[in-house]
Amino acid sequence: MAVGQVAFTKADREKLAELLWLLNWISVLTGAMLFALGVFLKIEIQKWQEVMSDQEILRVPHMLMTTGVAACGINFLGGKICLDCADTKKFLRWKLVMIPYVVCTFFFTFCILVGALMCYSVSTQLEESLFLGLRNAMRFYKDTDTPGRCFLKTSLDLLQIHFHCCGNSGHQDWFKVQWVSNRYLDLSSSAVLDRLRSNVGGHFLMDSVPFSCCSTFSPRPCIQQQVSNSSAHFHYDKRSQLMNLWGRGCRQALLDHYTAIMTSIGVTVLLIWLFELLVLTGIRYLQTATENVLRLGDEHLESHGWILEKSFAETARLNLNIMKNLGKCYQAEERQQDHNINTHGAGSVTRQH
Repeated sequence: MAVGQVAFTKADREKLAELLWLLNWISVLTGAMLFALGVFLKIEIQKWQEVMSDQEILRVPHMLMTTGVAACGINFLGGKICLDCADTKKFLRWKLVMIPYVVCTFFFTFCILVGALMCYSVSTQLEESLFLGLRNAMRFYKDTDTPGRCFLKTSLDLLQIHFHCCGNSGHQDWFKVQWVSNRYLDLSSSAVLDRLRSNVGGHFLMDSVPFSCCSTFSPRPCIQQQVSNSSAHFHYDKRSQLMNLWGRGCRQALLDHYTAIMTSIGVTVLLIWLFELLVLTGIRYLQTATENVLRLGDEHLESHGWILEKSFAETARLNLNIMKNLGKCYQAEERQQDHNINTHGAGSVTRQH
């Protein structure tokens, strides 16, 4: 029994064709929207790509842009096909194209769903990328004279100021790296030399943070040096240092930022997918109903359209048998080629004798 079988009169088929023509043109606009969302997401990622360890997350905007371009092309062609399907004689020009077109539209619609799911599944990978990227960027913060790293200081400072964050997980991350370049250290000072000798790897570590960690909401001038030493500053309680420095880590700040963007884009893409699924269903009904009219031989007669000609189980069994037969044909062809090679080889040996 056919799945989703519906009866269509001639007037119903014409109205369906006209409606699908309109929906396909709307789908061209949604395809352009998909492309625009991909471009927007790529730009947002590239703003802070210097603090990411890998660029695998760029697969999401690339997927959206590719799907958007495909949507524009497929739906533009679909509008022309659906308009011609209103006339049975014009449908004959597209009869051989309809099955490949429906299959391509199905896979394109599936790709939209994959793009939406990618927006929700990338958060774990993004968090790891930000953790490693920020850790490396903080290590190279001081290398303002090294090619390829000279802009990391500016990028990190702008990041901390823009997102009101400090360090990777918090301001104490700056205590574990040397973020002051040796060129700005007085190496003739015994205090500096003692600190360099006392730390592992000869790094100049101290309980201080860059200026960009300072909170603009602090009621007093920012305390950057000896942050953990309450006695070093007048009327300073290190328990209230959250008022002095940004309390949130930049990894969480960026993760929240991108998660909000991804969630919004994911919802939009899911809505586009539902719309494209509706268009695909309508095209399938139009195709099957019009083909049945051609079998009947009279376009004025009522015809039936369906999503699947047989039940889900029968369709799956039929496709499985087709795949098995293709596999058997391929194996038979390989055996025949091996037989020909062996026969040719034996003939060559016989002639030599």
